[in-house]
Amino acid sequence: MVRNASKLINELEVLEILPNMYTGEDFNGYENVNLSYDQLKIALERNKTYINAFKNQKAVYLITDKNTGNLYVGSATSNNGMLLSRWMDYIKSGHGKNKAFIDIIYNPIKGFDYIKKYFQYSILENYNPKVSDEYILKRESHWKRVLLSRNMGYNKN
Repeated sequence: MVRNASKLINELEVLEILPNMYTGEDFNGYENVNLSYDQLKIALERNKTYINAFKNQKAVYLITDKNTGNLYVGSATSNNGMLLSRWMDYIKSGHGKNKAFIDIIYNPIKGFDYIKKYFQYSILENYNPKVSDEYILKRESHWKRVLLSRNMGYNKN
């Protein structure tokens, strides 16, 4: 079925003109999440499949600095707003209250543009909302040990 736009054009209203056309793909599984800052921003602001997948999900995630190889292991729990809220914090602020990331943002040479250019976001483990926050935090600590992100990365705790 095809509609003739000339009969509808005067009834349509433009609500928003986006700065960029969405070119990303729909959410295709937690194990496949590996997004640049720009891809994550677009997915969280414009893609309902990502928004729905992340809004009630707990997770242990990895942020990789593709320039230096430094890693940051973080967690999304009910205490910090689940995965959608946690990653929206990174998109809005660039740092998500992480001291090492704050230092990058306020570095006059690097700044927020460094994070936008080099940071990549992926999920190590995902959990449903019924899993305890305590368990998620134990898994986060496990991954920090395994990936040495405290010694050679951005985790300071």
